[in-house]
Amino acid sequence: MPELPEVEVVRAGLQNWVAGRTVAAAEVLHPRAVRRNVGDLSAQLKDRTLASAERRGKYLWLPLLDGGREAGEALIAHLGMSGQLLVVDPMSPVEKHLRVRLGFTDGGLELRFVDQRTFGHLLVAPMTAGKGRSVPEPIAHIAADPLEDAFDDAEFAVRLRLRRTGIKRALLDQSLISGVGNIYADEALWRARLHWARPTETLTRPKIAELLAAVRAVMTEALGQGGTSFDSLYVNVNGESGYFDRSLAVYGRRDEPCRRCGTPIRREAFMNRSSYSCPKCQPRPGNARP
Repeated sequence: MPELPEVEVVRAGLQNWVAGRTVAAAEVLHPRAVRRNVGDLSAQLKDRTLASAERRGKYLWLPLLDGGREAGEALIAHLGMSGQLLVVDPMSPVEKHLRVRLGFTDGGLELRFVDQRTFGHLLVAPMTAGKGRSVPEPIAHIAADPLEDAFDDAEFAVRLRLRRTGIKRALLDQSLISGVGNIYADEALWRARLHWARPTETLTRPKIAELLAAVRAVMTEALGQGGTSFDSLYVNVNGESGYFDRSLAVYGRRDEPCRRCGTPIRREAFMNRSSYSCPKCQPRPGNARP
């Protein structure tokens, strides 16, 4: 599943190629792609202008304008496991897993939502006051992500220590901090020398600050390299893959040497998935929490 850096790369592409354009027609080719939408997506988007592309965590949205004025609604996109938002020539061949296509009044490149596994979705929803800024109503409960100005480091530290759970489980909790997924959690914990099962209540404020710095650093570096791509399912709006996977320190590197100390990387089961860490740099605590 794309994580925050990958979604931010897509957002930047939407801002460059789609924002400010008016929808001439929206065609829904698979009902699952709009299963959470209330109403007819095609009718809701026709003749409306898509404003600046925005993001919180793994969610994307473009506020809608009517006659140049804010309509109080936004088009939301969640990529799920395999969703792709592509800008392509309207005459180009239809992709095998094309779910929704948007044409624009200027006759230029169209926006296509392609989703092989159909876990992603598009919907139009009202805007509302969120945590730190106005957001679409369906994601108002999601916490700010660590790259947002609205993210409050001090509040995060207090709430984290009250969680009384393992640190990685807390990092994946979207009501506490959004946008951090399995890959970047492992990478940040390695940088901060923390085992994923370290109890949150044992973390000092300086250590939490160090962890947040690591989260931001790894995400910023990933952004600079276009995100992380392990297969052809994650691409930016131009269909290009990122290459941060070449820089990963622990994720997916079981039995390979730690880039810091040379100890073989271990893989452990975690929440029906995997966690990767260095046994020497990130020793498992005796008071570990699942």
